[in-house]
Amino acid sequence: MSSQGNGLGSTPKSSFEYVEGWGMAVGNYNRVLRPTDVQGIRGAYDEARATGKPLALRGTGCSYGDPSCNDRGPVLDMTGMNRILGFDESKGVIEVESGVSLEQIWKHILPKGFWPTVCSGTMFPTTGGALGMNIHGKNNYKVGTWGDNTLEFDIVLPSGEVRTCSRDQNADLFHAAIGGMGLLGTFSRAKLKTKPVHSGDIEVRGISTRNLGAMMEYFEDNKHHADYLVGWLDCFAAGDGLGRGLIHEAHYLPAGRDQDTATTLTVPYQELPGSILGVPKAQIWRALTLFSHDAGMRLMNLVKFHAGRTEQMGGGYLQSHAGFNFLLDFVPNWKWAYGRRGKRGLIQYQPFVPDAQAHRVYSEILTLCQKRGFVPYLGVLKRHKPDPFWLTHALDGWSFALDFKVTPTNREALWRHCHELTEIVLNAGGKFYFAKDLVLRAQDVERFYPAGKLQDFREMKRELDPEGLLQSDVWRRING
Repeated sequence: MSSQGNGLGSTPKSSFEYVEGWGMAVGNYNRVLRPTDVQGIRGAYDEARATGKPLALRGTGCSYGDPSCNDRGPVLDMTGMNRILGFDESKGVIEVESGVSLEQIWKHILPKGFWPTVCSGTMFPTTGGALGMNIHGKNNYKVGTWGDNTLEFDIVLPSGEVRTCSRDQNADLFHAAIGGMGLLGTFSRAKLKTKPVHSGDIEVRGISTRNLGAMMEYFEDNKHHADYLVGWLDCFAAGDGLGRGLIHEAHYLPAGRDQDTATTLTVPYQELPGSILGVPKAQIWRALTLFSHDAGMRLMNLVKFHAGRTEQMGGGYLQSHAGFNFLLDFVPNWKWAYGRRGKRGLIQYQPFVPDAQAHRVYSEILTLCQKRGFVPYLGVLKRHKPDPFWLTHALDGWSFALDFKVTPTNREALWRHCHELTEIVLNAGGKFYFAKDLVLRAQDVERFYPAGKLQDFREMKRELDPEGLLQSDVWRRING
């Protein structure tokens, strides 16, 4: 599947539109190019070279911040390269073009008895975007990241050459491009491992926890046998209840437990409901605007915490794979409740902290957020393990994702607040994840990436992209 050469490409179709990060707090008007094959990618490179305007790569735009935004040139939208090329059921390996979404993958493989090994909280990321950001899920502590479960990929370099990369072939490029934010080349094809499953259902249990320490203790006691663990935290709670919340623990069903796989392994069974209590879900975001302030979110968090206690008393239950994994997709456009454009929206601040420091750091962060008046409206805790990729966010520790509302009046102070939090995280040996970031500075990045790997990445970029054809707002922000 590898080819050489840098023949001229064909100019892909394009349009002019507003391109924003998923959190809506940043965006630009751009010319958007949409290739449907490798020649189209080469054509976009040729145009960037001729005009002197760099390209930023984009899938479905699921990164909260600016990795797929570009205030200096066009955006290369890869969603047109969306063919599933094959699925080897004997090995559980799927081969796809880079514009294939996680949704396409699970809908293709689940009827055959397989599920994606790694799922983000939404089913809409593309394969190329998942590789470029090296996404993770609620089972990272067990199966690793998207990159850990990738066997090989093809990448179209700025020269036009296509290289096939794996752990054995072009290994340095393999480990640099995964998590490399689309700065070294454009993914065009990938082979991915999947997980065999014996049911379209998964067994879920809710565990209410009195504070952050109790939640982390439960994770540690159960991570060796649970297939998934994720914690929701009430960030408004203080004192002895600091970090109280609800854990969801999930297990795959063993063979023979599900007596109706002819139903549960179908796509219609997995489809998320179109309404909640009779209200079309597409309209629910409007109701959420009534609660999109501190008092409203304090109330919603309180209700959710007590509902979690009731859920625990109810015992375990069965839920579809899609229902459990893709919680962010239950209410379409729920983010609109935060406000749109005009320096509005939300940011997600997600620090990764080593295990030994995590409880202290996250307790300090929650306390400081409450003191400064920037209480996160949503907090999610996950357990992680290291991976071998050059620009990795992974470590033996924990991540704590915090959603902050952005308004024209709080933006500057919120960024200062996040810089204060960043200092706490960096002093504890923590890291960050650029699929979720909009606030880090170049001096921060220099402190949390291993110096050797960051320098190696910059040298590889100079070698493969000497003209700087591939750039993005995040690269200019963190590269100084």
